[in-house]
Amino acid sequence: MAPISHLVQLARQLKDEPTFEAPLQSSSFTLDSSGVAGFFGGDGAVQGMATVHLIKGRRWFGWYNTPGSYEIAKQYGQLAKSRLWDGLFPGVDREPAQLFGLDGRHGPRFLAAYSGSVIERSGHIGHLIARKTRSESLDARAIQIRSRRRSTIDCSVTTIDLQKTPLLELSPPRRQSILPLLAIIPILASVAACVLCALVADWWCFTSIASGVIASGIACFVIGSGQLTFRHPAPAKGAPPGDGVLLDEEGGIIILRGEESAVNSVTRGRFCLQYSEDSEPQYGSIGVCSVFLTIQFLLQLLLIPQGTLFGQILFVATLGISWLYNAYLSSLDKEDIQTEIVLDVLNLRECDMQKFRLGTRTAMAVFTALSLRSPRPMKLLDALLPNDTPVWQRWKGILEMKLLAGQNLRFVESDWKVSDFTQEDQELLKGLLADAEEAYDGWYAAAGGADSTSEYKEK
Repeated sequence: MAPISHLVQLARQLKDEPTFEAPLQSSSFTLDSSGVAGFFGGDGAVQGMATVHLIKGRRWFGWYNTPGSYEIAKQYGQLAKSRLWDGLFPGVDREPAQLFGLDGRHGPRFLAAYSGSVIERSGHIGHLIARKTRSESLDARAIQIRSRRRSTIDCSVTTIDLQKTPLLELSPPRRQSILPLLAIIPILASVAACVLCALVADWWCFTSIASGVIASGIACFVIGSGQLTFRHPAPAKGAPPGDGVLLDEEGGIIILRGEESAVNSVTRGRFCLQYSEDSEPQYGSIGVCSVFLTIQFLLQLLLIPQGTLFGQILFVATLGISWLYNAYLSSLDKEDIQTEIVLDVLNLRECDMQKFRLGTRTAMAVFTALSLRSPRPMKLLDALLPNDTPVWQRWKGILEMKLLAGQNLRFVESDWKVSDFTQEDQELLKGLLADAEEAYDGWYAAAGGADSTSEYKEK
């Protein structure tokens, strides 16, 4: 702020006389104050502010006259909790991480292979992992296990091996990026506009721009002071292995293999924002910043019409440049950044994830059962294929018997030649068993030719 204080001293020396005459003084045109204040929407500013907890150094580069200050105040002022703040900024009370879009999404349903427990909706981390399995990088190296006989639907199974268990609570580092340095452009534009307004002695517009710089900078610093933290619950003592499946409606089946605590970090992990003890749980400092932003917005409405046309144009120019920067920030996919953080927290690399594509749902279910080696294969098959006709019951029963006995999935005529079944039922059962054989062949090849289901039995 040294240039601004220098300008104030210069102004006193000149006794409010401009260094040079302001351009456009002879023009009778003036900008409408309400139009100037509301020309650029605040959605981009709100979305841009949401990146402050994800990108390293972003909180230090908010010193520019940004549009949408009232929208920022109205959105984030809801964090402050008291009768006063609720009256000024009404809305539903939410946790900071949810308000900033860092938590609160629901992930796929989870079925544990050993304990048999079911989580109807996993958390935000499960949502991000499911989103990762639909990425182009995994699709590009997916292994095709296509049926030689038929292909009814494109199904996928993604295996994820969780090699390490993250701490129950840790603070992951923010992402490195050049985005904070790009903020120098709107910062310099705002400072230059203040300088020009001072040189023409337009103190109304000078004050409007300077107040916007100060309010935005303080708000970005205070709101960005929250520390992003990852948490997940500790498993019960003696808990069985955590292996299980996420049933993603969009991306197919996701197999999680690892210790119970490691799987818990995916299915029940969450992000939260921790502020200083002086701020939590009332978040009064954020409420004060929101009030400051609101006052600054009202000041600009009152002061801008008093300035010269040249100063008004400079004011609008600072908003335009800041709006472009905010638009760029809001265009970033924040869930992509969160996914990168999650992969670092879980110590996951792409080589720990492998995607397989299959042609039928039956093949997908068999491949999943083989990959999980569940002691309750029937429960898993029922969850993946709820069909309950006699043919499907016979098919599931044969698979369960062979899997638990550690036998190869090879079938003979007596398996599908059932006297109680019609010819059509026998043909259907024969086809389902053929799908199981092809899924077994694909799994066997992907496992590197290991001794197939004998490992299943030992597990």
